[in-house]
Amino acid sequence: MTESEPVERIAMDFTDAGDGRERAIALLLLSMADDEFVIGFSDSEWTGIGPILEEDVAISSLAQDELGHAQALYRLFAEVVADGRDADAVAYDRPAEGYLHARLLDHGRGDWAATIARRYLYETADAARLAALAETSFEPLRDLVAKIRREERYHLMHVEAWLDRLAEAGGEPRRRLMVALEAMGPDAGTVLALLPGEPALLRHGILAEPFAAVESTWRARVDGTFGRLGLAALPATRDPGTARTRHSHAFRALHHEFTMVRGSEAAATW
Repeated sequence: MTESEPVERIAMDFTDAGDGRERAIALLLLSMADDEFVIGFSDSEWTGIGPILEEDVAISSLAQDELGHAQALYRLFAEVVADGRDADAVAYDRPAEGYLHARLLDHGRGDWAATIARRYLYETADAARLAALAETSFEPLRDLVAKIRREERYHLMHVEAWLDRLAEAGGEPRRRLMVALEAMGPDAGTVLALLPGEPALLRHGILAEPFAAVESTWRARVDGTFGRLGLAALPATRDPGTARTRHSHAFRALHHEFTMVRGSEAAATW
């Protein structure tokens, strides 16, 4: 079995595209939607317990944005696949192993420093991915990406300010940030991991350049920031073949939480 087969099997559950274009788009949309959904739901758990009152409001707003982006991406995915499933069914009716989010987001919520570390790594990688899709030939995605980018710029501003604040504080805040980055660093690149449908995405003008090139640009930006703050450069991605599969126990617990209501009332909607 090749490393990409688990992802391909998930894709085949949704579409039987002829030339690979629709399947490649479906994989891209599903992976992006799952990323936004998982980080949005996870960060929503800070509501009411943030380190300061302003962060209760801010992190809740960011989490709500991510869930809104996920909903829009799931809806577009459902339109592409056209198998009768709606956004709710795609979001909630899969087993834990059926999700395609990046392994970076499998790390549990942790403390505030861990949340900032994970969000910084994700937001910067997601910004690089969205930039590579800004001129995509798939018009519905191009329109959606433009909207998402307008909102995500504020996410970046927020998390960059917090990264600087923790790194420059010294003492316990900096120590906790460094511990979190050390734990998550090897998984940071999974947001930009190669998808099985990438050749079709490039051939049809869906994606501007290979994810490897996008990742290279992203790493240069992050390493520049880390160098300024005296933080260690990001390591290479570990086990890239399972970047979006083999999910952690932390995610399985989160999956139980966000499917609980759906499981008790199948007719519930967003």
